[in-house]
Amino acid sequence: MNIDQAGTFTLGSRTVKRLGYGAMQLAGPGVFGPPRDRDAALSVLRSAVDAGVDHIDTSDFYGPHVTNQLIREALAPYPDTLTIVTKIGARRGEDASWLPAYAADELARAVDDNRRNLGVDVLEVVNLRIMFDAHGPAEGSIAAPLEALAGLQQQGLVRHIGLSNVTPAQVAEGRAIADIVCVQNQYNLAHRQDDALIDALAADGIAYVPFFPLGGFSPLQSSALSDVAAALGATPMQVALAWLLQRSPNILLIPGTSSTAHLQENLAAATLVLPDDSIAALDGIAAQGGVA
Repeated sequence: MNIDQAGTFTLGSRTVKRLGYGAMQLAGPGVFGPPRDRDAALSVLRSAVDAGVDHIDTSDFYGPHVTNQLIREALAPYPDTLTIVTKIGARRGEDASWLPAYAADELARAVDDNRRNLGVDVLEVVNLRIMFDAHGPAEGSIAAPLEALAGLQQQGLVRHIGLSNVTPAQVAEGRAIADIVCVQNQYNLAHRQDDALIDALAADGIAYVPFFPLGGFSPLQSSALSDVAAALGATPMQVALAWLLQRSPNILLIPGTSSTAHLQENLAAATLVLPDDSIAALDGIAAQGGVA
């Protein structure tokens, strides 16, 4: 397995491999509380870096605090080549709910929490998660929270800024306020509303980081995906990841898992090349409402 075969892309002032790792699943059920097996969580993180992963996605509201503390325990002092991307704009309720946290003081506190729990002075990339609707992008001005985050960047606490859960209009608004280095939205074989946005960002050298490559909490059920995977001797997840890698060169992947075995399976997608007939079959999934 060689994840270098997936290529690289620019993320802020760094160049990262296109197949990374998302730490969300290292927290407890519902991304809340500690992991069931702390040693296994630490092992997954170390195995990812040992396999060549140089891009880890996290947030201090995963747990909360859990995944960042695990990352620090497993990997600090961090390799110079490792880029850790975090996310602010939300907080967790005591009932594990996801709540907006947009006020300037909340954003400043979130940056400080991420810095402290990761054990770094400066956060390399911070995505501003927009929470007008926790389930998907919804229109509305993002100027106030983004200007607050840009202020933290000017203070030297944040090196680069990204956006998450945003519409194309919000991306345009954001780019007029700050240099946006990445956009992180839901996107997969069945959920392709961002097709035009991905192409526009690619033209401008901006990374696009899709989450929920298999549909997330409601995994897509697709005979087309299963058939392609069976024909290629791969898993559906590997095919879904390979499709994303072939979709556009600016796509950076952050598949998450709490299993070392699943981590190795996911990273093996870097070497999977989908033939044209497989691409055509997979492209039909969105047209069939995700159940082709």
